[in-house]
Amino acid sequence: MSLSIDQVRAKVASQKTLLPALYGNVDFDTTPERFTWDPALAVVRDRQPMGVEVTQEDLDRVHAYTMLGDVVADAYASLIPQFGFRRLIDLLTRACDQGIAAVPDAPPELVAFIAAMEATPDWVDMDLVREGARLDLNATAHLAPFAVRGAFIATFLNKYSALPMALTGTLSNDSAARRVNETATFFATTVLPGALERHGAGFKAAAMVRLMHSMVRFNALRSGRWDVGVYGVPIPQVDQMPAGLIPIFLMSFDIIGKGRRRFTREERARVELARYRCFLLGLPEDLLADTPEGVVRAMTARNSTLRQGFDDATCGALIRATMAAYLPPDRSPANRLHDRIERRFAKVFFLKHFMKGDRAAAARMGVEVTPADRLVFGAVALGVVTEMAAFRAARHAPGLREISEAVLVRRVRRLLARYGHAEYVTDAARYRPAHAAA
Repeated sequence: MSLSIDQVRAKVASQKTLLPALYGNVDFDTTPERFTWDPALAVVRDRQPMGVEVTQEDLDRVHAYTMLGDVVADAYASLIPQFGFRRLIDLLTRACDQGIAAVPDAPPELVAFIAAMEATPDWVDMDLVREGARLDLNATAHLAPFAVRGAFIATFLNKYSALPMALTGTLSNDSAARRVNETATFFATTVLPGALERHGAGFKAAAMVRLMHSMVRFNALRSGRWDVGVYGVPIPQVDQMPAGLIPIFLMSFDIIGKGRRRFTREERARVELARYRCFLLGLPEDLLADTPEGVVRAMTARNSTLRQGFDDATCGALIRATMAAYLPPDRSPANRLHDRIERRFAKVFFLKHFMKGDRAAAARMGVEVTPADRLVFGAVALGVVTEMAAFRAARHAPGLREISEAVLVRRVRRLLARYGHAEYVTDAARYRPAHAAA
């Protein structure tokens, strides 16, 4: 059940008393500069897309969640001075793999963290989650290897939400490559059979991502150089919506454009997979709608209250570092060829899906799209679409479903080997002053 606005505000304010060492100096009654009530100043200016009415309650909810971190994960990350971040990761890894009982003298904060992730809410349909994971194997195996970079740089278009990534050292090419591969690893891991069960690899990956976000909050807020009045809480809940829900949002937007207001069974399964992944990452039910209109309303409310702001020293540098990053595991001839093809595809994918085809605007951000890029994109897209269509057909053919699914699982596992081991850690020594990055 969704919380009332008053309940959400009380939850936000409780951070000050629950975690005084981290949030004691934060004024949760303030509205940070990043949030704007004026749609003319926002990232998205139309609050009523295609007849979907974004209500005042939607806006109020986003306003409140703009100042919410992650109480249980933040509490665990706050043990860094006592345990060190490597020790915290080791304890969390053991608790995910073997259960909290396997961690002798487990800190109460770790117990609470694991318990929160284990408490699957009644609104999650795990059968649909498993079906959604099976359906997403196809796109993960065929589209994701080419699209992940383009989708990743789309998260750097706004200085207010991009600053935490700049603070974690992602401005270097090596760090950017690691972050892209870690992101790809997380989403690929979660579609494997059994990965999102309690002791599955996806459950553990979500815990690691969640801890990484909390480490960013801890180090940024404790640095004394993070301006809450400008940026709010680092990585608030509303900034995790795009990463977890962008494919679902685009699908919902398309569905509404076709005049539908309900998901099909397969669409609903994909939505449930996304919602459960987001739950594991700490997002509340309030931000995880289960209807096309609800998804569009929630995301539009977020984007139409996030103040515009592209800063080249932060956003531009992050985009350029990510575009320049070499993602393959080695420099064999095959991998160098894949890198050149994938990089061209990523630029056009970014232009089409996140820049509305505005080549001049993309170029100003550091993404220059050439005719050769478009040619490569078209060829790769044709191949990807054809292969995905063949596997969709096999899914519905008698006797071929299990075989095709096994092939997809093998391909995703090969991708994971290619992405490498994900560390999901941040180095506090690399953090820069907030005013320097902005």
